[in-house]
Amino acid sequence: MAQEVIEVPITGKIISVNFKSGDAVKEGDILCLLESMKMENPILAPVDGTITQLEIATEQVVKPGEIIAIIDY
Repeated sequence: MAQEVIEVPITGKIISVNFKSGDAVKEGDILCLLESMKMENPILAPVDGTITQLEIATEQVVKPGEIIAIIDY
């Protein structure tokens, strides 16, 4: 199976996580919300598939390039 790695685009704090490892997602689903500069930025699933790895948690501070999730499709 192919894998899609979703990375953090900007420095911020994860304020909500909407899925867990093993969940099926559809393209466009909001995986999590990232707060940066007092704005909420939704991180969307780029493909349909299954989350095989989730590397974030609520209230976690993240930096660009860190992995949010890996989706098998």
